[in-house]
Amino acid sequence: MRIMEETHPRNREKVYAALDLGTNNCRLLLTHPQLKETKSGRSLRSVDGFSRIVRLGEGVSSSGRLSEEAMERTIEALRSCRGKMERYSVIRGRYVATEACRKASNALEFMQRIKQETGLTIEIISNEEEARLALLGCCSLLKKRTRKALAFDIGGGSTEIMWVEATPLIESEGAIIPVIPFDLNIRDWISVPYGVMNLSERFGSSAYADLYFRDMVERVREAVSPLEARHSISQLVGEKEVQLLSTSGTVTTLAAIHLDLQRYERSRIDGIRLTHEAISASIERLLSMRPSERFNHPCIGADRSDFILAGCAIVTAIFEVWPFASITIADRGVREGIIVSMLMDQKS
Repeated sequence: MRIMEETHPRNREKVYAALDLGTNNCRLLLTHPQLKETKSGRSLRSVDGFSRIVRLGEGVSSSGRLSEEAMERTIEALRSCRGKMERYSVIRGRYVATEACRKASNALEFMQRIKQETGLTIEIISNEEEARLALLGCCSLLKKRTRKALAFDIGGGSTEIMWVEATPLIESEGAIIPVIPFDLNIRDWISVPYGVMNLSERFGSSAYADLYFRDMVERVREAVSPLEARHSISQLVGEKEVQLLSTSGTVTTLAAIHLDLQRYERSRIDGIRLTHEAISASIERLLSMRPSERFNHPCIGADRSDFILAGCAIVTAIFEVWPFASITIADRGVREGIIVSMLMDQKS
């Protein structure tokens, strides 16, 4: 592994590292290798992190390849991630890439280039593994009474939806403390080939997102219908033991819009439960905004404004197929899932 010139004093604290290179975002999380106890339960002890929109998957749906410009942006972000990691003693890490790299014909070449230019070894994971990690990352937000959950993760190039059974673990004296309080069984899952970036591109880019909003909704509804057909989940909606859970920039943005935040505050978003009516009202507000208003909104901004309406179409389709009264929103996902997975391996 190439040693980069150290520009910051090294922190000898031992940490775990998780990196999620998505279609739209590059995210890094550094945490302690132990959980902390809080009033709401056990949680990760974050040390540092990084998040940047790189649009790695820009144009992949039409060209089938990662563009040079997108790869350059991503390499720059990964250098920043590597610089942060070098400030600590990383004793264990996992670095993954998702949909854009699953689809692009030159993805393996790009992984080799990343290794050469940053020293990072990134693995391209399957849709199924991405879904599993996303669920692990946000499952601590399941209520104690939850026995079934529909969880979804909206990405830049795909949306993973999981139908989950959750069995509470009974802790006995002297037993190994579980990292998560549930035994989770993913009964079924579906990877919808639409995320915020490629769905927007399919319907003529962000300039036409409001005009084609219903078309986008119908396209996603059709794509998720096999999961409903197999399990008739809609018939269970309304039962107290069934919960809707989501992680993505779209749903956290909708929560921020609902709260009228002047700047994004993770502490107010992560774990919030909003009614279907509140989510719908936030979507209507976004649809009624001019593009410049979305661009300048402090909780949307330049990087997310192009794709937020496509994300809203995905959320709308999910609520139309499965009319839950409320949704629990997580500001956590694959990165946290990687850390939880490593902690579970450590406990076994």
